[in-house]
Amino acid sequence: MGRALPVSPPFHALLERPLKGAVDVVVLRCEDPSTAYAGLLKATGAMSVPVIVVSPRQDPDTVVEVFRGGAGYLVEGEYCTDMLSSAVMAAMVGSTYLSPSACAALRDAAQRMPGGGEAERLRSLLSPREREIMELLSTGLGAQEIGLRLRLTEKTVRNNLSNIYAKLDARGGTDAALRWLGATPGDQLGSTAR
Repeated sequence: MGRALPVSPPFHALLERPLKGAVDVVVLRCEDPSTAYAGLLKATGAMSVPVIVVSPRQDPDTVVEVFRGGAGYLVEGEYCTDMLSSAVMAAMVGSTYLSPSACAALRDAAQRMPGGGEAERLRSLLSPREREIMELLSTGLGAQEIGLRLRLTEKTVRNNLSNIYAKLDARGGTDAALRWLGATPGDQLGSTAR
């Protein structure tokens, strides 16, 4: 990683320098992610720089809105420097990192949705070990933490995750977690957020 840029609204730091090639990850600290994240996306234009939102908000609608936008989410006061580092590294490889409360909010939103039959069908595609891994992934743990809990190497966990993504037709951990929790990308997860 070359550089992470911490920003807060109204995003003057983004307007003062070009992002392309200069910034690998944007860490957005804000009180209201619904407004600030939309403003950040508008300020960055077509630039596709990974974003991690850090906020005290942990209500399901807010977390879902940010999550659907593709950003990682850390609840203020709930993470340590190692978690922030993991979130930055995950963002750089196209994954989304959620702190435990953000995962719980996402799970709450998914459980409010109708249509659990599709989630059960997808779960039946996975082996018992893959289901264990998905259970832990959906709580916000990364490959290293999952490996420690299940006494597997990180490489073994990553291999299992690759298999899981293929079986669930998921683009990565975020998409797989949504499907595991019962929400596919076309669902109206968190549609009450507006």
